[in-house]
Amino acid sequence: MKILIQFEKKPLLFQKPKSIISCYHPAKFYACFKELEKALKQGYYLAGFFSYEAGYCFEEKLLEAKHYAFPLIYMGVYDEPLRQSIKSSASLVQPNLENLRINISQAEYFDSIAAIRGYIEKGDVYQITYCIKLLFQFKGAPFALYNTLLREQPVPYPAYIETDDFKILSLSPEMFVKKLSTHLATKPMKGTWPRGSNSFLDLISRFQFQYDQKNRAENVMIADLLRNDLGRLGLNIRAPKLFEVARYKKLFQMTSTVTGKVDKDIALYDLFTSLFPSGSVTGAPKIRAMGVIRGLEKEERKIYTGAIGYIAPNKDLFFNIPIRTLLLENSGGEMGIGGGIVWDSTPLGEWQEGLLKAKFLTDISRTAL
Repeated sequence: MKILIQFEKKPLLFQKPKSIISCYHPAKFYACFKELEKALKQGYYLAGFFSYEAGYCFEEKLLEAKHYAFPLIYMGVYDEPLRQSIKSSASLVQPNLENLRINISQAEYFDSIAAIRGYIEKGDVYQITYCIKLLFQFKGAPFALYNTLLREQPVPYPAYIETDDFKILSLSPEMFVKKLSTHLATKPMKGTWPRGSNSFLDLISRFQFQYDQKNRAENVMIADLLRNDLGRLGLNIRAPKLFEVARYKKLFQMTSTVTGKVDKDIALYDLFTSLFPSGSVTGAPKIRAMGVIRGLEKEERKIYTGAIGYIAPNKDLFFNIPIRTLLLENSGGEMGIGGGIVWDSTPLGEWQEGLLKAKFLTDISRTAL
């Protein structure tokens, strides 16, 4: 397994793992964390991912005793990484995407939004992050596609994972968690707005977005959830930055930052139990939202909205949330598309927002969606 982490423009290349620590069944979930801790104590680095469905294993109400086809945990055990990227070859077959399609009809999507509004009306939840999938056929070199997408839409938390069975191309704009000694930070993203067609309209769009009440309400709701999650782990919980607007090629996104102080040797299981998956990809309250999501979404999310990153021997760690992330298996591919649904959401508006989020990928396809 080869892994390239390029968070904050600081490349780390993990290759030739000593071993792979993986889990496909909840019965082996806790033991997997014990293996991770053992590898760190032996002085190794860990790099890889946690699938979204790993989150069910932390909560007894959501636990399903079944074998998952896609790994819940997949972490390589490595010596210190190289501080460089993967050497790209000009001879790589250029990527081509075909047969793009959504895994759900628009009518089915509208029915799901209506169902979510029903849960909100009853007071079961305040917000649900609902996911659909873009499916496609893929030809070419996966790393060439990763580079093409990153060049077209630079993001702060990209990563590339290559195994014998699958490839993961993460063009993620969202940080999950970063820990340096005792300082821990999360940066939930919630809120999307289209860019303007010229400089003047772009400025107006950014202003409208930053002060849009619906997007601010979604964002602060998740920031509060993260404050509560982090409060179970540490002290001095703060939200030093709220409603920051990040600019990308096709859209604006809103983030907030939540920080706290934790034990520098905190157990990985305790940390992930409190924080994973991020509230930004579930909704609120988190456990009830995850139950609603499992009942409504047609497929497992797999890598989408899980976590990709690395852990150093001293337990410093850095993970993204794999949104805008492609999973390639054989000649097929998929990419999750999600949006935060609140009472004010409209089915058509959310559908169009999902298509906007996918444009960085669909724009390079030779076939229309």
